[in-house]
Formats: sequence, C-alpha cells, structure tokens
Amino acid sequence: MQNFKFSVPTELIFGREPEAAFKEQLKKRNVKNVLFHYGGGSIKKNGVYDMVSEALKDLGINSFELSGVQPNPRVTLVREGIELCRKNNVDFILAIGGGSVIDSAKGIAAGIAYDGDVWDLYIGKSQMSDLKGPLTPIGTVLTIPAAGSESSPSSVVSNDEGLMKRDIGSELLIPVFSILNPEYTFTLPAYQVACGCSDIMAHMFERYFTKEKHVDVTDRLLEANIRSMLHFSKLAQDFQTDYDIKAEVMWAGTIAHNDMLSTGRVGDWASHQIEHELSAIYDIYHGEGLSIVFPAWMRYCWKEDPARFLQFFRRVFDVDYAGDQALHAINEGITRLENYYTSLGLPIRLSQVKIGEDRLREMADKCVMHRGDAIGNFKHLTADDIYNIYKLAL
Repeated sequence: MQNFKFSVPTELIFGREPEAAFKEQLKKRNVKNVLFHYGGGSIKKNGVYDMVSEALKDLGINSFELSGVQPNPRVTLVREGIELCRKNNVDFILAIGGGSVIDSAKGIAAGIAYDGDVWDLYIGKSQMSDLKGPLTPIGTVLTIPAAGSESSPSSVVSNDEGLMKRDIGSELLIPVFSILNPEYTFTLPAYQVACGCSDIMAHMFERYFTKEKHVDVTDRLLEANIRSMLHFSKLAQDFQTDYDIKAEVMWAGTIAHNDMLSTGRVGDWASHQIEHELSAIYDIYHGEGLSIVFPAWMRYCWKEDPARFLQFFRRVFDVDYAGDQALHAINEGITRLENYYTSLGLPIRLSQVKIGEDRLREMADKCVMHRGDAIGNFKHLTADDIYNIYKLAL
C-alpha cells in the first residue's frame, strides 16, 4: 500500500427537502453574483430550477444563467461561460445537473483564472499550476448520479474542433458543497439511469485493477460497492420513484469517485481514455461507451495479472473455479459482466451503436496524443494495443 493523503473538502448535503441547507451554503459564503449553469429543460420539470431560482431571489443574489450543456460538454460553451463570468464579476458558480454540467462549470472556473485558451489546460499545453489567483468556487445540485463530479477533482470536456475529449484534474476543482436529493432523479429516463450506473461501475473498476499489492481493505470496499450496484441498477430502472433505491445509487456514485476508494493504490484509467475517443467522434453516451470498452479491455489485459482478475470475478460475480481453470473462470466472469450490461439495455459491442472499423486506427492514435506513447497504469497500452482493444469490441 502506498502512502497517501485523503480529504473530502466538499460539504455533502444528502436527503429530502434540501432548500434550507442550499440557502445556508450560499448565505455563509456571502455570494453576490452567481453563474447559474445547467443543461436543458429537465431541471424545470423536476422542480430543481424553481428551487434554485427562488433561493437566489430570496437571498438577493444576482443570477446569470448559462444553459445548453450537452451530454459530452463542449469547450465552446465553457469559453462562453468564462466571458460571462468575467464580464459580470461572478464570485460563485452553481452547477445544476449531472456530471456534464459540473465538468463544464469546473472548466469555466479554471478558465477564469487562466490567461490563455482554457483548452490549453485540457491538452497539457499548460498546467493547473499556471492559474492565477484562487478559483471561483463551485456548488452543485446533483440530478444525475453517474460521473461523481460533485465531489471529485476532475473535469472532462469535448472539442468539436479535432473531435477530441480530454480531462484535467486538480484539488482546486473540487466543489465546495453538493446537494444530493434522490428525488431529483425520479424523472430520469430508464436508459439514462443505465448509462449512469455504467459510469459508476467503471469508476470502481478503474480503481480495482491496480498493480499495487496489500490493498485488501480498499479491494473489499470496492467489491462491496460494486455488488451493491449490481443489485440496485436494474431496480433503479424499474422503480423510478422509489426513494430508497435511488438513494443507494446516488450515494454509490459519489463514493465511487471522491477518491476514498483510491487510497493507497493507483488505478488504471485506460478504459476511460479509450472511451473518450468514441464519444468525442460519435457523441455516444459515456456510460454506453464504457459498457462496450470494459469487457474488451478485460479480454486484452487479463494476462497482466490473472490473480487479480480471478479475485475480482470470484468475489464480485461469484465465479467458482478449480486451480487449472483460470481461463475459463475469467471468460465466465467477463460474460457475467456483459450480461449485467445487457440486462440494463446497454450495448456491449461497437456494432450495436453503429460504429464500424473505419476510424478505429484514428481513435487509437489520438488516444495517446498529448499523453506520450502509452496510456494506462495496470497495463501500459500503446496505440497498437488500443487498436486491438477496439477490434475486440466490434
């Protein structure tokens, strides 16, 4: 186990009727001018828009709205938000929605404090250490449990110019507070619930497949949370207004990506980067891309550490095996994972989302761009390796 420092600076307010706590969070920070950042009309259907608007009015806070965040948030809107905040002396950013909205808000906060184009930060041309002054603080009201961005240090945005999707990470980007009311997820379509569950699971898979030894405590925390998601994912689709079910999924999504489950270990993260190329070019949902990529990644990488895969499939998917049946056990485990995705209505092959062979090489080459010649920590993957994983996913 590696040395580590861990803290969760986000104040998490979980549960029903969060209006009073939301107002208190803004009041104690003496907010004057706020950017009210969100996606489309869903927050006007589930009551969140009215709750936020009324709270801002009651507190006498000037509000500047910026809507239009897409499922793969675009850097063009981030740039628009940066200019809007600078022009109006915004001192706080409210991200109301899911991970895409929160990631966009984080990009805006970083860009306000940066002299150049904010995209420089995402492609590594500049670093977060190049920012000037403290970042504009961010608060969130979560409506889609998936990305875990409500208490994570990361942000992912897409650029239509060059069809690229890239991320940045820094403790400076962690929201100062997040409101988590499972009732705000009741209106989500079943397929969006599935994509969110896939994203939550992927965050835990990325952490589980580590080369670090003697991390049994976090192994078992990950296993327990993954098994919980295996149980509640389909229930969350079938019982859309069941508070207790939705609460389990929402809390799992936050825990999966606030780095508590990363302590003492180094995760892989190649599958996320491989998927980013898919959603950058084809604009598919991140969660459905992950349900395609992860089984293919497992088939390609299991020989790097068969014992870890066997432990994972035994403890999480109850795959029993004799000592001479390792390959059979791993294949059976991957099949059970694919069956889980299929039960939620998610794709497990590129062909299911109408993606063929024509751009696989391009995506593989772009995946290592700005990252040296390889990605991944569990197994270092070159562009050729990534291409082979895409081929396995066809």
